[in-house]
Amino acid sequence: MKVFSGNSNRFLAEAICNYLNLPLGRATVRRFADQEIFVEVQENVRGEDIFIIQSTSFPTNDHLMELLIMIDAMRRSSAKRITAVLPYFGYARQDRRTGGRTPISAKLVCNLITEAGADRVLTLDLHAGQIQGFFDIPTDNLYAAPILARDVKEHYDLGNVMVVSPDVGGVVRARALAKRLDCLLAIVDKRRDRPGESEVMNIIGDVAGKDCILIDDIVDSGGTLCNAAEALLKNGATSVTAYITHGVLSGGAVARVASSKLKELVITDSIQPTTAVQSAHNIRVISTAGLLGEAINRTSEEKSVSSLFD
Repeated sequence: MKVFSGNSNRFLAEAICNYLNLPLGRATVRRFADQEIFVEVQENVRGEDIFIIQSTSFPTNDHLMELLIMIDAMRRSSAKRITAVLPYFGYARQDRRTGGRTPISAKLVCNLITEAGADRVLTLDLHAGQIQGFFDIPTDNLYAAPILARDVKEHYDLGNVMVVSPDVGGVVRARALAKRLDCLLAIVDKRRDRPGESEVMNIIGDVAGKDCILIDDIVDSGGTLCNAAEALLKNGATSVTAYITHGVLSGGAVARVASSKLKELVITDSIQPTTAVQSAHNIRVISTAGLLGEAINRTSEEKSVSSLFD
């Protein structure tokens, strides 16, 4: 087994290699003057079980092309098996047609990864679970819930915690966390008038006197979380903390979260934190290296990955 990384999240790749007690594979990923991407694998990979760690986060298209070219380089170097490890799968929110003459970009990206030569895919908290079916190769979708649940247990009195879904669409995810923590569940009912904007309408559940834990897979602009936190506090919540797997945090999201009424935003390192994220007073990053490292090890040894979540 050998583990390689593109440029999107080398810190996570190095942490995974530390968990596996392996050196990070030597490969050069650079750009020519016209920004064409060039990859050179600097060690023998013939007959090896290869894992390429690459989040397709901002700049999404550059990181996606890096992944595709690395897969092609490994395939042409006679690797035995190539697993694309995507801690964050970009384009996942485009999993269906939202109107006439619109694409299903998630399916297109799945086709690109498959055609480039990947034999397996390993990813974390897909925005839409059905994307696993977009791939024609084996795909393992890991869940960050055990990591998030453990962190909640370490920081809160579970007798006073209420798990909250920031919208109706996230109820399944919130219910799963509430079951792990043996806590009550509430739902924020919101109406979205325009893309990127949300208006909280109602809180389903009694949150008075509770430490509320908002749970979701992606935080992008941060508007939904900040509005939900304000609504929960108005309804009597003692505090509001958000636990999110993928901290996209585009545009002015970090400043919005920093000035919001959120006690804390906890995200994983599936996307490499920016300097602004690292310096924000109420944003904390927890590691997924152990989870991804164990899944990589079990995949290489042909052991069960799903048993990680039993």
